[in-house]
Amino acid sequence: MAKLCASCGTEVLEKYSQFKCPGCGKETIIRCSSCRILTTKYKCGSCGFVGP
Repeated sequence: MAKLCASCGTEVLEKYSQFKCPGCGKETIIRCSSCRILTTKYKCGSCGFVGP
């Protein structure tokens, strides 16, 4: 299964971060390096937590 950035939706292959949602800890959030640098917001699909 492809890993997709939670912010922009692009497929990530390298230089990305992956962590559990800080709000609920249930969903895994994946962010590409570009969105991390630009601090693009993401939203958890489980609890609706929005983070930078």
